[in-house]
Amino acid sequence: MVYLFAFLGGIALFLYGMELMSDGLQKAAGEKLQNILEKMTGILALGILLGAVVTGVLQSSGATIVMTIGLVNAGMLTFKQAFGVIMGANIGTTMTAQLVAFKLTDYITLLVFIGFMVQLLSKRQHGKYIGQTILGFGILMIGMEMMRHAVLPLKDLPFFTDFIAAFAAHPLIGLAVGMLMTVVVQSSSVTIGVLIVMASQGLIGLDGAIPVLLGDNLGSCITAVIASFKANITAKRVACSHVLFNVVGCTIFVVFLPWFIKLVLFISPAGDMARQIANAHTAFNVINTLLFMPFAGLFVRLIEEKLLPQKGPVITQRPIYLDKAMLHTPQVALNLAVKELVRMGNLARKNVQLGLESIQNFDAEKVKFVEEHEPVVDTLEKAITDYLTLMSRQPMSAAMSVRHTCLLHACADIERIGDHGRTLAKRSEKLIDMGVQFSDEAKEEFDRLMALVLEASGKALEALEKDDKEIAAAALTVCRKVKEQQKYMRKSHIERLKENRCSAINGFVMMEMIINMKRVSDHSKNIAQLVQGTF
Repeated sequence: MVYLFAFLGGIALFLYGMELMSDGLQKAAGEKLQNILEKMTGILALGILLGAVVTGVLQSSGATIVMTIGLVNAGMLTFKQAFGVIMGANIGTTMTAQLVAFKLTDYITLLVFIGFMVQLLSKRQHGKYIGQTILGFGILMIGMEMMRHAVLPLKDLPFFTDFIAAFAAHPLIGLAVGMLMTVVVQSSSVTIGVLIVMASQGLIGLDGAIPVLLGDNLGSCITAVIASFKANITAKRVACSHVLFNVVGCTIFVVFLPWFIKLVLFISPAGDMARQIANAHTAFNVINTLLFMPFAGLFVRLIEEKLLPQKGPVITQRPIYLDKAMLHTPQVALNLAVKELVRMGNLARKNVQLGLESIQNFDAEKVKFVEEHEPVVDTLEKAITDYLTLMSRQPMSAAMSVRHTCLLHACADIERIGDHGRTLAKRSEKLIDMGVQFSDEAKEEFDRLMALVLEASGKALEALEKDDKEIAAAALTVCRKVKEQQKYMRKSHIERLKENRCSAINGFVMMEMIINMKRVSDHSKNIAQLVQGTF
């Protein structure tokens, strides 16, 4: 029992050290690495290289994959770019095994001391993160040593040695054990660490360790699957590609296992089981990536067109029209800003429309669409504002300066329209939860107000796009109709309350929605007035 506790304590220290090291590296370099990923090109080989480097630095394939799924979900990366990063992440994660395989027993306590002192004495935050990283690695190695001593008595247990021996004769058993271990502890590095510990004590040979190692790669897919649960279809494709990449690779390597073992023995020092296991881990992921690279395009299309086809349009969070190279030509830059602003406006208006439609007839998919794409409006608002701010440093004519100011104000109004779209979508969920039912009369009034609000916002955006004062005037006329209709609805609601044809709760919810719809109209009015030059 003492040895069991020591083994479990070793795993705990290994996990804690891994978390400390990974967290320190992410804080020290994570933001910069994410910016690099965002700016990467569509070249597959570059994506693989970046994925490997980022994961090698962060010491966590899970962190890289979650980051990649987040960038794909936000529209910053395409699926094809992300697949390259995923393949690279599988290579980069082998760096942990290579580090663990080094015999640093005599320097563990020194590493802990150095890491602690750097973290304690550093005045800058960056230095503290470096210290945390060194400390984490030292604790990780202490955990390895604890596990190494704890498993020594297992040599004398026949049932255990017979079970381990079965991995070589029946690779699928080892595959299942490796996958289960990784899913349970949520860390492929722990599985590899345990394998190295057992191999160093002579408990498992290379032919038994490799199937477990392959299962470890399968189990690591769980991170991507979990991260994609609430993401959009493109992010789900990334998770799917990660799973299939490892499933196909493991299948191939199990079939050719004897030849793969010979390769590992050829490239590794004789008798050094730790290095052999680390090299096997690296070789599997490198060779698997090389096998997939020629077929990456076909693989991506298979997932996009057959396994997870897109049911609706793909909306990117990255600005489409903004080009900083055009800032030195203000007229062109201004036109590009208008295009991007109108795209943002149409998306915000779409959110309002879907939010209102989900109130008419609740549709969870419409609510989900709004939830996913409202942050896109926020991101575009920041990108457009930054672009217009940079443009303000260039000389402009008086007319262009007025138009420039108009766009800056309109950007803020459009962002608020998007916020109200999300609020309306959330209100529809509230209606379902509260069991609210509106009368036919209230529904008719709601439909009329909805049509007017959408017309007002549509005309305001059209006026902004075309810089047309007549269309802006028409938008203002519709906005006045919205104001009249919402007053009429308030009055009708009070009458229904007096006649007990409507409950207080229903009325409260309806009033909330009227306020949101009126505010959408108010922001549309602001945009129309900006076009008319009356701001």
